[in-house]
Amino acid sequence: MQSSGYDPKIHHRRSIRLPGYDYSQSGAYFVTICTHDRARLFGEIVGAGSKPAPVTMRINFFGKKVEETWFDLPCHIPGIILGEFSILPNHIHGIIWIKEKNETQKNGFEWDGAGLEPAPTRKQTPLSEIVRQFKTFSARRINEIRGTPGQSVWQRNYYEHIIRDEESYGRIAEYILNNHLKWEGDELFAP
Repeated sequence: MQSSGYDPKIHHRRSIRLPGYDYSQSGAYFVTICTHDRARLFGEIVGAGSKPAPVTMRINFFGKKVEETWFDLPCHIPGIILGEFSILPNHIHGIIWIKEKNETQKNGFEWDGAGLEPAPTRKQTPLSEIVRQFKTFSARRINEIRGTPGQSVWQRNYYEHIIRDEESYGRIAEYILNNHLKWEGDELFAP
């Protein structure tokens, strides 16, 4: 039998999640997801350093697929609302709201699945599953275009921040919408 090369003493992953926090509970979450090896896959920042041209992110075809996948998430994951979102050459930023259980409706009425059988207990989809689905579906679409099935598009993990109040939400939303203006000074900038 061939060894997989996995050694738990060397190959351990430290969780960057808040210990004991339930990431399926309602609230707003700020996520940052980077490309594998910080490859610039999604387009380019144009206008930097040239006045009076505005600095903008020019999204390419892969970036458009990422954007489509992001905004399609609520069609596949009940109980979420998307907030501010931006794509940069090698990462994305976005806000995901997970709603209360009783906020999910069907045909305008509360629906608890009641009928002849016991009502199922619906738990919100955890943030990790939302991010997993986004990464899986967007990578599949990109790799289909590139003809590279199974190739890594995203890094293994993602960054998250629990948004606790309106003031924090405002700062984070502004950061997301203006992040491209400071691209060359961004900690995720890869020349």
